[in-house]
Amino acid sequence: MLLLALVPEIFDLHSSPFISLVKKDLLMEWRQKHTLFGVLLYVGATVFVVYMMSGQPEARIWNALFWLTQLFVAVNSVAKSFLQEHANRFRYYYTLVKPATFFMAKMVYSLLLMLLMSLLSLLLFCIMLGWPLEQTGLFVVITMVGSLSLSAVFTFLSAIAARAQQNAALMAILGFPLVTPVLMILSKLALRALAPVYMPGWWSLALVLLAIDLLVIVLGVILFPFLWQE
Repeated sequence: MLLLALVPEIFDLHSSPFISLVKKDLLMEWRQKHTLFGVLLYVGATVFVVYMMSGQPEARIWNALFWLTQLFVAVNSVAKSFLQEHANRFRYYYTLVKPATFFMAKMVYSLLLMLLMSLLSLLLFCIMLGWPLEQTGLFVVITMVGSLSLSAVFTFLSAIAARAQQNAALMAILGFPLVTPVLMILSKLALRALAPVYMPGWWSLALVLLAIDLLVIVLGVILFPFLWQE
């Protein structure tokens, strides 16, 4: 019953305030290009250093390096979604939109940013570290699902840290038990695209990952209104 009650809050994505908030965040990201290019520089430098140190690694090492890179990309890009907002601006938004609408707008903005960064880093990995993928389309889909998972987790953590007096250490403490299983599941799912033979059980991992994503989103919608009132 609680989930059914939250459906209008979660999926009210056609409203004008929601679209305006997403556009605002995207416009601010475009104007502050130093952050965007800083993340791109980090990805490019990481891939180049790995290439200089080990050349083109084998498939499993390639897969592990890719998802570790995605973790640091999420930390440097998505995790700042709430932390970059000033406390006075939060009060202003509180008078304009519902807390759930504001939270979901940040979630969509983080997803779009993380999706762009993930696809660009995948391109750099394939150019510099080789192309070990047996099923390219499947790996791209898993990368997109991974972008959703990481953006959901770090947006949720950023919301908590921002309302806890900008305590970024809280994000690190809460993030470890949440991010670790997500990265492990994504890595195992990605092995399906690297293997030339069928690997059973991958669909159950995908369902678990989607369940974690849904749980994080629902928890964010439930908890953020209480955080915003502080």
